Amino acid sequence: MPQPDRPDEFSLIAKVFAPLSAEAPGAFGLTDDAALFAPGEGMEIVLTVDAIVEGVHFLSSDPADSVAQKLLRVNLSDLAAKGATPRGYLLVTSWRADTTLAWIEGFADGLRRDQKTFGIALWGGDTVSTPGPLNFSLTAIGEVPRGKMLRRSGARIGDDLYVSGTIGDGALGLAAAEGRLVGALEDVRSLIDRYRCPQPRTALGSRLVGLASAALDVSDGLMADLGHLCETSGVGARIEASLVPLSPAASRAVDANSSWFGTALTGGDDYELLFAASPANAARIAAVATESGVAVTRIGTVVSREEGVHAVDSQGSPLAFGQLGFKHF
Repeated sequence: MPQPDRPDEFSLIAKVFAPLSAEAPGAFGLTDDAALFAPGEGMEIVLTVDAIVEGVHFLSSDPADSVAQKLLRVNLSDLAAKGATPRGYLLVTSWRADTTLAWIEGFADGLRRDQKTFGIALWGGDTVSTPGPLNFSLTAIGEVPRGKMLRRSGARIGDDLYVSGTIGDGALGLAAAEGRLVGALEDVRSLIDRYRCPQPRTALGSRLVGLASAALDVSDGLMADLGHLCETSGVGARIEASLVPLSPAASRAVDANSSWFGTALTGGDDYELLFAASPANAARIAAVATESGVAVTRIGTVVSREEGVHAVDSQGSPLAFGQLGFKHF
């Protein structure tokens, strides 16, 4: 296979990726073997890492900039679920021999735009070649007040359950991108955009510190991730399916074919926050939602472990799902 016209490893780093580190003095322009970071006084460092693989987490036809944005944003979503403020990130890229310089530059441009949006910078990483599909790994670094990081554990019986934004757009967007979901062009484009470029709720997440008893982000599917939260907390949960917020595009898809509702609740790729909180905090949660500009919806209640994790319809009848969420293996 002919090699594309692109620089060698070190020239590629200097040309394409070093400019992304310009706002981080501790990155040393990507000329050293490691970066330096000192958290603020009274703060602790929060670290998270995610990888995305071509054909698994993104489509070969997805634009380069959106692939980079998704990679960064899914990690920022993890920081948001911990109540952390993003500071920087480390990046590992694995390029095929036929990956063009133009595609790589598009990838870097997606990172550049999101760095401005979220106020972070590239601190370092590695770039290698691969004979297989494109794959990327990103480690995001944030900070949170000492002892205040939100965890999956901590949900208590009687807590309210909330989600941010809307649920189901990611899974329905993938279906639209693959041609399995059809509808009005505007709706299809909206759903695909949500699949390609999720919205990490960083402004909301940091404001939930001291209010939420447990939290995570919805990556594998609402029902599956709720199960993860409940398992770690040693509790169960009851979701009122009629309360789960859907976007206008998702609502129209469900109205046209009710089977998409199950996909919305189990499909994943939403990267919205799912959290538990005492009913006593309801007014304050409404206030921080307004402050952050992110809608928050109460969708259910934490119950005893013996009751399990389940969703009910508007008549209180349990809903059945083929599977609760995405499985990596």
